Amino acid sequence: MSRKKTLVGIGLIVAIMALTGWMLFKDQPITRLLQILGRLKPGWLVLGLGLMLVFVGCEALCSHLILGRLGHRAPYRHCLGYSFVGFYVSSITPSATGGQPAQVYYMSKDGIPAAHGALNMMLIAVCYQVVVMGYALAIVLLRFDLVTNLGTGLGLLLLFGAAVNGVLTAGMLCLMFLPNAARKLTGCVLSLLVRVRLVRNEAAAREKLEKQMEEYRRGAECVKQNPGLAPALLGVTFCQLTALFAVPLVVYHAFGLSGSGAMAIIGTQALVTLAVASLPLPGAVGASEGGFVAAMKLFFGAGLVAPAVLVSRGISFYAFLLISAGVTLTVHLRTRKNRAIEISPRLPKTARGTVAT
Repeated sequence: MSRKKTLVGIGLIVAIMALTGWMLFKDQPITRLLQILGRLKPGWLVLGLGLMLVFVGCEALCSHLILGRLGHRAPYRHCLGYSFVGFYVSSITPSATGGQPAQVYYMSKDGIPAAHGALNMMLIAVCYQVVVMGYALAIVLLRFDLVTNLGTGLGLLLLFGAAVNGVLTAGMLCLMFLPNAARKLTGCVLSLLVRVRLVRNEAAAREKLEKQMEEYRRGAECVKQNPGLAPALLGVTFCQLTALFAVPLVVYHAFGLSGSGAMAIIGTQALVTLAVASLPLPGAVGASEGGFVAAMKLFFGAGLVAPAVLVSRGISFYAFLLISAGVTLTVHLRTRKNRAIEISPRLPKTARGTVAT
């Protein structure tokens, strides 16, 4: 990711943050806001940060498991670094499009072939989509009242998010396990895009499509050759997402509130995440805050919901954006240093700054 794109992404986040903050707190006196925040129980906030460490750590565990099956000795600490890189870059790019390529880049710097890095990220993405859709389906079947609580606007966003994620999930599984049907379907879609001139270079697009389908085929082979891998990845991903969705629950208890069940708050956050995740906004900034206010008012009340979104998003996004930025810099410096160590023995002494005699 270029420095220019990074700066643009950060600038966009800051601008949306400022607008969102103004809209949320324009009628909230700063003294009252500080008074409310002063009531927070710090132990619960620390627990919230711990949940976010679980969130990032679970993805790292998935990478550790997958890369191990592919024959790479990837230390867990390296996988944790890749996950922090993914969190940071995803947060500053629209629809989180830059996170996975950045992770594959740093994996390649550690000697993991780009094809295996891409396969790793693809399997993680498939598991993520499957668990998100499973969460949403369980909530619809068990607690449909949480869906009706969202209101019309957020409900429509939920339908959009569910449709997008449903298509993505079905498409990924089809590409992995029904390659012939997927080839015919994608070929028809590509031909349609060429006819309407959304795709101009058909040959290049077909070549790129074939490479992508080959990655999914390798992913299916990896899963078939390791029958215990898929259940393990799905289990870890379930823990990962539950940790993320539970952040509003610890904020609820940090305010000293009680009376609402854990399932209701976690389930509502799952629905909000699904509703806003497909929007083309860096880190879903603005949409996540608005969705939280609309959906969580049921639990926090009108007076506390704005401070609650500040604390909840502060834990689950803004604080970890800063932490992941620091870890990303560390990963970058580490891989650059390793690259310099690899190259330097092949250079003559004079090129390393020593005096030739």
